[in-house]
Amino acid sequence: MLRLLSDENFNGNILRGLFLRQPNLDLLRVQDVDLQEADDPTILEWAAINNRILLTHDRATTPDFAYERLLRSQDMAGMFVVSDRMSFRQAIDELLLLVDVTEQLEWESKILYLPLD
Repeated sequence: MLRLLSDENFNGNILRGLFLRQPNLDLLRVQDVDLQEADDPTILEWAAINNRILLTHDRATTPDFAYERLLRSQDMAGMFVVSDRMSFRQAIDELLLLVDVTEQLEWESKILYLPLD
């Protein structure tokens, strides 16, 4: 099962839907680990140390910080950039598909943009 971390502004309706459909999901929010209001590099560092794929809606800045980590040969467990234009249902379906059919190591040092189509 994938180990996930959602950033501070990740849509709560999507998170609730994920847990309703898969109660044993291994997902933490930055709020759960005292990283609320932390900057992107700090969150990415914590996610790397704790081997958690970051979920974000932030297309503007977070991927840039992730690419900077990769250019510096720093670890990154992966990132899923979920479009905030997707319906909640589609976002939940696609995230659960990734959780169900992929392995944690497949996403190391990778950034995936959703929707998948």
